[in-house]
This record gives sequence, structure tokens and C-alpha cells, in this order.
Amino acid sequence: MLKWFGAFLGYLFLRFPGAIVGFMLGSLADSLNSNGSTVFRDFTRPQVSPADFELNLLSLCSLVIKADGKVSQQELDYVRRYFLQTYGKERANAIFRTFNEVIKKREISAQRICSYLNTHTRYEVRLQLVHFLFGIAQADGQVSKAEVAKLRQIAGYLRVGATDFESIMAMFVRSADTAYTILEIERSATDEEVKKAYRAMAKKYHPDRVNTQDEAIRRGAEEKFKEVQKAYETIQRERGMG
Repeated sequence: MLKWFGAFLGYLFLRFPGAIVGFMLGSLADSLNSNGSTVFRDFTRPQVSPADFELNLLSLCSLVIKADGKVSQQELDYVRRYFLQTYGKERANAIFRTFNEVIKKREISAQRICSYLNTHTRYEVRLQLVHFLFGIAQADGQVSKAEVAKLRQIAGYLRVGATDFESIMAMFVRSADTAYTILEIERSATDEEVKKAYRAMAKKYHPDRVNTQDEAIRRGAEEKFKEVQKAYETIQRERGMG
């Protein structure tokens, strides 16, 4: 597994030569890991060829990681850990391997990837995808302006509305009006408008609306739904709403 992840990291740093070096170093780490290391869980799922969605997801991850001109170890660890925990060792292995084979043939195009996703996924799924990518950007403790710009670009390619994007960003870039931004309302909204906005957002982001087999997206839906609930509870406390 590590040899393919090493190739992925090498590509981020040094393009194709780096991918080769990363593969070699990762192979060595794999051999050491197989001799008793328990750093990674012992997944027993059978190897499955990665779906196009998973490959495109990893491609977008790499664009976000490189957005601010530096490759954060925390962000890399976030992606590695997520793919291992979500897809299992064998399947994650296949995804990383296929990713490295694809990037040898063409550059990663956010617009091309998003065009594909627009055709094959529902809007609710794409919202959760933006949420997941924000999670990567925040893995090192902060979301930089460059990362926000890249995420805004990706969201635009995914045809995510500006208000929805601001709502998701508010979950990672906090401000005094965060709770209101998440519910997509102004601070001047009446109590009744707050309740109405909450009901609409709870319905919009309920995990049941994300009809996908992809565990990454399902988890993102659950996290975002919780953020909507927290935002409403925060406003309730501030206003003393019953």
C-alpha cells in the first residue's frame, strides 16, 4: 500500500521522477510494515478495481493539497487515513495505483473532473464533496486564502451555488456570524425565519438525501447535518428561543 501512496506523494513534490522515488521508498516501507508493524489496520476486503468516482475524488484531493504551493504532511495524512479507513487497504491500494497510472498520461484538470461528476452525481453529493475537500484544507489547522480560492473554483465547476458554498465554508472558517451563514440567513432574520431556515437546511442536508454507495460522501453528509443542527442550537441559545 505504502509504495503507491509514496508514488502519489512523490508526484506532488517532483512530478514523475518523484513518483518513481516515492514508489521505491514506499516499497521499502511496505516490506518493513509487513514484518510486524501495526501502523495500519489489517483490512481483509478483496481487491476491487477503483471506480471512476474514487479516482476523481483523489485527483481533486491532490489539487487542494497543492493549492497553497506547499504540501502539508497533515493534509497528506488526512487523505491517506481517510482512504484507508473508508475503502480498506486493498481497495485504497488499487485507487492509488490507478491514480499514478492516469497522471502519467495526462495532467489533472479540475474542470474536466467536475464536468464528469456533474453528469454522474446528484447535487447533494457534490455539496458533500466540497465539504470533504474543505476538511482536507483544514487538516493542518487553517484554511488559507489560496485554498479557499481553489475550493471556490472547484465548487464553481461543480455548479455549487454561491450561497451553498459560503454555508459550507462557514463550517471551517469561523466568524461571528458563522451560525447564520451556515443556515444561509442574515443575523437580522426573525425567530420564525430562523426556524424556517433550519427546517429547510435540515431537509436539504439530511444524510438520506445523499443516495450514494461512497462511504466518504455519506460521512460528509452526516458531518454537515450535525453542523446545521449545531448552528441552529447556537442561535437558539443566543436568542433564548424556546
